[in-house]
Amino acid sequence: MFKWANWFGGNEAEKEIFSPNKKIKCRFILRSGKIFYMIKKNDEIVVNESGLGFLICGENPLKDNFYLIRTQTKTHKETFEMLWGEDRFIKNNYEEAVFYLSEKKEPRRIFTLRFRIFDDGVAFRYEIPAQPKFRQISIKDELTEFNINNDSLAWKIPAYQPDRYEYNYEKCQVKDLRSFVHTPLTLKTENGYYLAIHEAALYNYGSMTLKLNEDGKLKSDITPLSDGTRAHVELPFETPWRLIMIGDSAIELTKNRLIYALNDPPKENFSWVKTIKFIGIWWAMYVGEWTWAPGERHGATTEHAKEYIDSAVRLGISGLLIEGWNEGWEGDWLENGINNSFTISTPDFDLEEVTRYARRNKIEIIGHHETVGFIDNYERQLESAYDYYARNGIHYIKTGYAGSMMLINGRREYHHSQLGVNHYQKTVELASKKHICLDIHEPIKGTGIERTWPNLLSREGARGQEYEGGALSPSHACFLPYTRLLSGGMDYTSGIFDLANNVKRIATTLARQLAYFITIYSGMSMASDRPFIYEEQFRTEFNFIKSVPTNFEKTVPLAGEIGEYYIVARKDRDSEDWYLGGVTNEDSRRINLSLDFLDNEEYEAEIFSDGKNSHYRDNQFEIVHEKTKLKKSDSLNLYLAPGGGFAIHLKKL
Repeated sequence: MFKWANWFGGNEAEKEIFSPNKKIKCRFILRSGKIFYMIKKNDEIVVNESGLGFLICGENPLKDNFYLIRTQTKTHKETFEMLWGEDRFIKNNYEEAVFYLSEKKEPRRIFTLRFRIFDDGVAFRYEIPAQPKFRQISIKDELTEFNINNDSLAWKIPAYQPDRYEYNYEKCQVKDLRSFVHTPLTLKTENGYYLAIHEAALYNYGSMTLKLNEDGKLKSDITPLSDGTRAHVELPFETPWRLIMIGDSAIELTKNRLIYALNDPPKENFSWVKTIKFIGIWWAMYVGEWTWAPGERHGATTEHAKEYIDSAVRLGISGLLIEGWNEGWEGDWLENGINNSFTISTPDFDLEEVTRYARRNKIEIIGHHETVGFIDNYERQLESAYDYYARNGIHYIKTGYAGSMMLINGRREYHHSQLGVNHYQKTVELASKKHICLDIHEPIKGTGIERTWPNLLSREGARGQEYEGGALSPSHACFLPYTRLLSGGMDYTSGIFDLANNVKRIATTLARQLAYFITIYSGMSMASDRPFIYEEQFRTEFNFIKSVPTNFEKTVPLAGEIGEYYIVARKDRDSEDWYLGGVTNEDSRRINLSLDFLDNEEYEAEIFSDGKNSHYRDNQFEIVHEKTKLKKSDSLNLYLAPGGGFAIHLKKL
């Protein structure tokens, strides 16, 4: 629904656009030639009047002296299908209003604001057409504001720091956001609504961060390039969508899928893309048994790879990740990444022999490219490296960018700058041509482009279990569903059962490790511990991990609060089975769980839960394994120990 609130003529106008269910209202305001917007839900303000515009290098600001040329509106309603993911079908219903604006004075530049109002959020973007004397621009600053009441709560991680997105989440008030923070930025307003400010369809532009400006309003800050500008673009150009997700509760916010609705459908056939679960030559290096670098304890040898392939066959798992196979890991690899080769194996690793052995055993190899952020070196080899893998039947790559900055064109750039964004996109598009799927570590944040490029199966982009051993608290995984995971799936490297290892002691219970395969979705899902741990000590628990799908029909978040706990149910795409998982923070809790999302059938339930004395510090391995029959009218009473969780498989009888 579109409504003219009033009209003053010239450079004065106010217009309102309503969501399909009429509960959310966005107001476009043109006052004295300047542009603003505001958002209400149920007639309560969630975003106060906020400014829009740009500063452009060598040009007058693109922010005032505007008048409205014309407006177009439309109603859109569709349901589209995702090739893989947490939900097979996603609704894309919105009311759209497009505002065509021009400066009243010379040089009379024109640009467009496009708003889409959904039942669970508002999105808008700038569109700048090519025009005489205005064909290329360097953006100095984007002036987009998100004017949130300063006493609202926020859950944030810092931006422009050496470890990129890999920090612990902190709770504060909006008025304390005096330093730059990443998006998604999750908020709770004073009137009780939950918001997440983020962006969708990020291409050829710097990532958006946020910080309070001098007026006390949250303002976008586009990640700068080394020359101080935010982006260099040729016109026509459209920015990423600026997105405000809106929910009545924290758990409702986790249902939001607008980042996918705001991206284009695939432009080519991706039917070859398959999600995968895998083990890896990885955790043994973290606990000190093996090394990435060649030597007596080198992990990625031909012999070890074949042993892991044999283990994958016995475990019934379909993939194997091999890290440390290539030249470049010697010495200080973080400093020497410029020497990395992505086509030359170490002397004790024969990639051709390993891939032949894997094919005979029907195991997919996940290749590994650790660039350490030396992009010039990587891009010189990119085509030949992907061809090398493709020739050897490798259809999956885990890439890594572990440096604090990227070296691009001889300059140090942020990972999430325009040049970083363009590099990541280059790898995704080249991989699609070679029929290769990617799992990107130290990535650019998710903005829903997996809908357009389904071969991008997973990302890291937050602290995962490599930080266990003291840098992760049990609350971390209870923040992720309400923050980082709003931007898409994450490779959390779950399933570590050697919890009491002296080198990397894990701050979870055993049941919680099973829960991660349900609470943290990933299209490339890693069972991260060494195979002998699964085979010799925890075969029953591993069989549960093996059973959890990597592709779901639908997801039903059930209960939770930010940083406290999270419980979710997911239905398998290829069967009638359901999987339930839950995690809690350092506090124990008892949950009474309704099963009213089930069909009117009987199910056999296999339940893994914490014992009454389980604890993430000193009694990690106590676990209760039971089977029972359940139906829709039943409820489950479950105990979650401190740092614990539960995992359930419901199989329709």
